Amino acid sequence: MNFGGLPPGQTDRAKSKFLVLPVPFEESVSYGGGTANGPAAVIDASRQVELWDEELLRETCEAGIHTLPEFKPPRMRGERYLKALAEHAAELMKEGKVLVSLGGEHSITPALVEAARTKHPKLSVFQIDAHADLREEYEGKKWSHASAMKRVIDLGCKLAQAGIRNFSKSEVPYVDRGLVATAPAHLTRTAADQRKAVERFLEHLTDDVYITVDIDGLDPSLVPGTGTPEPGGLSWYETLDFLRPIFAQKNVVGFDIVEVAPMEGSSVSQFVAAKLAYRMMGYRTMGS
Repeated sequence: MNFGGLPPGQTDRAKSKFLVLPVPFEESVSYGGGTANGPAAVIDASRQVELWDEELLRETCEAGIHTLPEFKPPRMRGERYLKALAEHAAELMKEGKVLVSLGGEHSITPALVEAARTKHPKLSVFQIDAHADLREEYEGKKWSHASAMKRVIDLGCKLAQAGIRNFSKSEVPYVDRGLVATAPAHLTRTAADQRKAVERFLEHLTDDVYITVDIDGLDPSLVPGTGTPEPGGLSWYETLDFLRPIFAQKNVVGFDIVEVAPMEGSSVSQFVAAKLAYRMMGYRTMGS
């Protein structure tokens, strides 16, 4: 099963611009589970996404999208799994493709960022999320999903955050200081405020950017199938308005969409994630 249900002519690995990597890792979830089922559900839903992009007025799949097997090495868990993921992703990035990773929980992102830094040492990260994810550790795990962005800034990467609406007291010293530029969701509710936030992000981020989208950054009325939903999230168009200028003005070297937890009897969450992944691929082909 490949992303988009594409014919062989659009999935040839050598000719494809994008590599889709399913990463069904789930070990540190702290509320609702099910993210291990997210990658397969998103890929399944992607077969129902219309290939003609109504915004970009073209079929992004013409650039080629090759879907890789799930990264699921036997007898590997926790930090050992994440280290192996970083090594695997670094090898994939040597192919010169854009790596699109589908999680799984958010703890996979630091490994993917570490891999991208092997090619882009001045890499920065743009995050859409409901949660800051800047805890030093959570429930005894430094590699927890709740610590993902702390591990990213530990790598020395500048970080810009949008959609955030849940902070712990321990995260406050990092928010909007030093390597971190944060736009809390309640302060970007108008178009003018969002534009100001985007301008600040573009100034803060380096030329090479990795993008991570925790699907709970979107409002739970749009994406209910996620482990820790938070009210007051981004709408579909607000999400795109954050992403579009970053793709247009920066070199996006890879991206992930994480924390989709499929709900029984509903396919809306994985469909939104699949369409978002396809739109982000479309943005990445702008000008190429």
